[in-house]
Order: sequence, then structure tokens, then C-alpha cells
Amino acid sequence: MSRKAAVIGLTALAPVSWGSTYAVTTEFLPPDRPLFTGLMRALPAGLALLALTRTLPRGAWWWKSAVLGALNIGAFFPLLFLAAYRLPGGVAAVVGSVGPLFVVGLAALLLGDRPGARSLLAAVAAAFGVGLVVLEAGAAFDLVGVAAGLASSAAMSAGTVLAKRWGRPEGVGPLVLTGWQLSAGGLLIAPVAFLVEGAPPALDGRGVAGYAYLALANTAVAYWLWFRGIERLTATSVTLLGPLSPITAAVIGWAALGQALGAVQVAGMVIAFGATLAGQWTPRQPFNTSERKSEKVSMDLSDVAVRR
Repeated sequence: MSRKAAVIGLTALAPVSWGSTYAVTTEFLPPDRPLFTGLMRALPAGLALLALTRTLPRGAWWWKSAVLGALNIGAFFPLLFLAAYRLPGGVAAVVGSVGPLFVVGLAALLLGDRPGARSLLAAVAAAFGVGLVVLEAGAAFDLVGVAAGLASSAAMSAGTVLAKRWGRPEGVGPLVLTGWQLSAGGLLIAPVAFLVEGAPPALDGRGVAGYAYLALANTAVAYWLWFRGIERLTATSVTLLGPLSPITAAVIGWAALGQALGAVQVAGMVIAFGATLAGQWTPRQPFNTSERKSEKVSMDLSDVAVRR
């Protein structure tokens, strides 16, 4: 149980990190450049991991990496930022919080995991709790923004389930797989960003620092932890950690940006956090049996050293 708790805790750091994206974007980055921001999150991080691991895909993993990179990065980032720019932050977060429901359905279809009542209830409760945290009365609903938000959530959910289904090649760690996906996704975003938004904007010191944080901590490290968690936990369990992202964003907004946080928001945090905890309880399979294999595999950074 302690091993599973450690894996859950490390995986949870990913959505916690993603919860800082809104504050960093609004306080450090140039406005109205969602595609360029997505590109700067993905491609530098992916290329850095490729340089670190010095491992390229082989055989079928060329197209599998491209598919996963397109779903988890290349489609997810632009659609996510499109929703964020067309919707109030709270509406965008609520639309994105339906991800666990998508994963429950896709896991049943592609992994043969029958959704239990606990998983479904936790997914619904998480979306409801997130709604209490971030949704403002009278918030506007833009149909394009809502469609983009739902599509981004569906893309990430499909990528999560496929990553669970395909696993990873023998001898390749999550760090390598993360680099493949970030690079593929970044290369997919690049031409679209330059066609739609034109040349990159001029950056000051704050912009450089913001993009460096997003590329390294918020993307390279966070996605490594996320894909590592997908490998060791069930797809539903991992995606039910997602509500930690809007909860973190709300806390940062209150603590650092002076945003109000009332009793309703606190109640929503409790509900969403409780749903997150409930989603980690899997009595039938307390820890994936496939994880026994991981005991025989060296740590990813050690693998990197050996390959060097």
C-alpha cells in the first residue's frame, strides 16, 4: 500500500504543477499567443529529453509515439488554450473536468475495465466539486469554446487510455516515452502556430522565465510523472487526479493573485479532493500486477546513464 501511495503522490504532482499554468500565463507571458505558448511548452521540453536519453523510436513505436503525441500534446494544447481564450476560466475548467468520465468509457471499450459505481460516482463528484470551485454565476458559454474544451479533454483522455493499452517498448523508460510524445506533439503544433499567429513575439526576462518554467517543470517533469503514473496505476485512477489542477489554480489565485475564495469554493475543493481520493481506492486490484515487472527495471535516470 505504501508503494501505491508513493506512486499516487508523485503522479499527483503533475496536475498540481498544471494548476500553476494559468497564473504563469497571465503574469509572465505575452497575451493572445495560445499556439506559440503550446509550442514552447512542448517542443523544447521534448528535444531536451531526446538529447538527454539519446533514444529514438523503433518499428511500430514511430507511429504510436506520433499518435500519443498528437492526442496528449499536439491536439490537447491548442484546443485547451482555445477554450481558455474563448471561455471564462471557470467554465473552461468545468468543461475540462469531464475527462474522468471520458476515460471511464474509453477504458471499458479499449482496456476491458468495467466501470464500477465508485468510479462513476467519483468522476461525477469531481466535476461537481470543480464546478463549485471555479464556476461563477452568470458565466457565459461560447459554443466554440465549449466544443474546444470538450475536444481537448477527449483527446487527453484517449491518449491516457492508449498509453495504458500500449505500454512502452522493452528497455524504454517513461522518460524516453515522454520525450517522444512531446517532440511529436511540438512538431505538430509548430506549423500551425506560425501560420495562424505569425512570427514569435519579442520576449523580456519575465517571458523567458515563464516559458522556461512551463517547458521544464510544468511539462517535461510533469508529463514524465504523468506517463509514469499511467503505467503503474489504472487509467481511471490517474485521470481522477486531474481535479487537483483547478484546485491548485484556485489556491494560487487566492494566495498570489488576490482572488476571492469563499465558503462555496472551499466546499467544492473538499468535494473534488474527496472524489480524487475515492478514485484511488481499488480494492479488487490494490496495485497493478504489471507493476511487479517494474521492480526488475532500473530507474529511468540510471538507464540514461547506461545508454550514455
